[in-house]
Order: sequence, then structure tokens, then C-alpha cells
Amino acid sequence: MDPIEAAIDAIESREAGASFSYRAVARRFGVDRTTLSRRHQGITRSNAAAHQQQQLLSPQQEHELMIYIERCVKQGLPPTREMIQNFAGSIAKVEVSESWVSRFLHRHADKLTTKWSAGIDRDRHKADSKERYELYFHMLFSKMLEYGIEARDIWNADKKGFAIGVTNRSKRIFTKVV
Repeated sequence: MDPIEAAIDAIESREAGASFSYRAVARRFGVDRTTLSRRHQGITRSNAAAHQQQQLLSPQQEHELMIYIERCVKQGLPPTREMIQNFAGSIAKVEVSESWVSRFLHRHADKLTTKWSAGIDRDRHKADSKERYELYFHMLFSKMLEYGIEARDIWNADKKGFAIGVTNRSKRIFTKVV
């Protein structure tokens, strides 16, 4: 326990109406008298308590954000900084800055890391055409009907994992392997 907290507990645990001296209690616990009296009277808070009040997300909300990131990584879609920014903004109900995402990643550096993901191959990008997609999806739909496959059973994955709307190189956030 923090010496200031121990001193405050000693003050609080005395009998009702018993007199005490901040100076004597501060000397006994080796803390500053002024800090002790201000903290006991509720004038100031500990640095940790003050910092927690200033954070955009509560510890529980940050924990939920970590669970979201872990789930995305396990599903093969490591989130981008923008995805984390959007999700945190929806939790906090306010717009989240890019620098907040940087601070969040720094706070959780023991569990999260960033890596660059490769973009789509140039030959694959050149092969894009509306006609080929229409032909592919027509064949896919006919096979789905033939074999009784439902749309919810289809996943978009290749050797690089999910790639929703990603055609160029981007930085992704991953959980660290422990």
C-alpha cells in the first residue's frame, strides 16, 4: 500500500472525535504533511487517480477494445489504426484522434505490435474486370444452388487472410505472441 494511503487509513481508523496531528501522522509514515492533509481532505487526488479521470476510455472499455483487436487478429483481419480509432470512438461516443491511437498502442506495447501488410499483387490488380467478376459470381451462385450452400457459409480469405477493401500496403495492429 502507498504510504500516503496507509497514513490516511490510520487517520480514518481512529476513534470518532479523537484528535490527531497531520504533522505526527506524516512523520510516522514518512510522507509530506501538506500532501497528507490535502489528500485526506479531498482537495487533491493521487497522480494515478487524476490520470485515470483524464483518460478517454475507462480501463474496462480499453479491455473491451483489446478483446476486439484480439478477435480481429484471430479472424485474420488485423485492424488498422483507423479501425481502432473508429471502434474507440463508438465506445467513447466522441471523435478519437490519431494521437490517441498512438498513446493507446504505447500503453499496451506489451500486448500489441504494428506490422506492415503487403498490398494486392500487381498482376491480380490488372486482372480486375467487371466481366470476369460477373462470370465468377454467376458460376458461384449456380454452384451454391446446386450444392445447397448458404451465403453465410462463404468466407473471403487467401494466404494473406482477409483483405476487405485493401489494395495497397497498410500498417496493421497485431497481438504479440506470449
